[in-house]
Amino acid sequence: MSVFKSHISQMGAYKPPLEGRDNHQHLLLDFNERVLPVSPAVKQALIDFINDDQLQVYPAYGDIIHKIADYCGVKPDQVMTTNGSDQGIDLIIRSACREGDEAIIPGPTFAMYHQCAKIENLNIIEPAYSRENGFPKQAVMDAITDKTRLIVIANPNNPCGTPIARNDILDIAKAAPEAAILVDECYFEYTRQTVCDAVEQYPNLLVTRTFSKTWGLPSVRLGYIISGKDNINALLNVRGPYDVNQLAVVAIDAALANPEYTQEYVKEVIEVSKPMIEAFLDKQKIEYWPSVANYVWVFFKQPSLVEQKLKEANILVRPKMDSQAKLGLRITLGNKQQTTHLIDTLASVL
Repeated sequence: MSVFKSHISQMGAYKPPLEGRDNHQHLLLDFNERVLPVSPAVKQALIDFINDDQLQVYPAYGDIIHKIADYCGVKPDQVMTTNGSDQGIDLIIRSACREGDEAIIPGPTFAMYHQCAKIENLNIIEPAYSRENGFPKQAVMDAITDKTRLIVIANPNNPCGTPIARNDILDIAKAAPEAAILVDECYFEYTRQTVCDAVEQYPNLLVTRTFSKTWGLPSVRLGYIISGKDNINALLNVRGPYDVNQLAVVAIDAALANPEYTQEYVKEVIEVSKPMIEAFLDKQKIEYWPSVANYVWVFFKQPSLVEQKLKEANILVRPKMDSQAKLGLRITLGNKQQTTHLIDTLASVL
């Protein structure tokens, strides 16, 4: 007999396909990561910290909250840091929901939302995105009941890259005042679309972001939550005092002081690489979902074969099924040179 809750033992762990990934061998277009190294300033800050012999000291976070708040255009008391945005998602769901509550999670989407909801044994309602209509706003609104305690809105959504209009998000927040509206903006730098300026007006609004994607720092794990002051204070009661490691803070401090490497990368991905891959797919008459992020969800006639051939060419992509169990390949976009290589390889495979 297990000492744990019965539904926990019956769950499956979220296991991303990390085995065999090697950025020195492969072009990693499978995890929506930044595919170029971080700036020398970030590397040097980490080296200097280690050489200063501070690893044996507990973290001290200094003014990092003020710097993040300044970057986001919000008040410092509306921000808290987390161990990656995954922890922010988990903290919000754990703090807002009880067993048996209802969660509305439009899908298909990022697996961590479901994982955290299942840990709390929530009843999940999953309205479906579609290529033609995008975000299922009306289905979400229709699903709201007096048992709804969580609505997840990934803006843009992963794996399809679909944006959600600001007014749609605020309409949902207004329609479900007793529910936590978790808006995941982890690809914010690509879209510049946000509702973080509305957290004071909508006390049920909670925004998660990360330094993993465009900033290229997933290995050090730093995300953050933006919400009303009372929400942040409540969540700080749940988060541990040292959950964010000091190396993450050192890296992010240097990254925010040197934003050019992120801004230039985003510009090349969105203005150069994305039009290149879209033009290629259009010419080949291959179906894909319109995306506003650094990835495109492509539906080849033989997706598994295309994935295998790309892998043989040391290019990794991510298989993802739509709500009708149709298999597509989510392909992350890199810089112009990497995208040219991807297109040349796809051309030979097709």
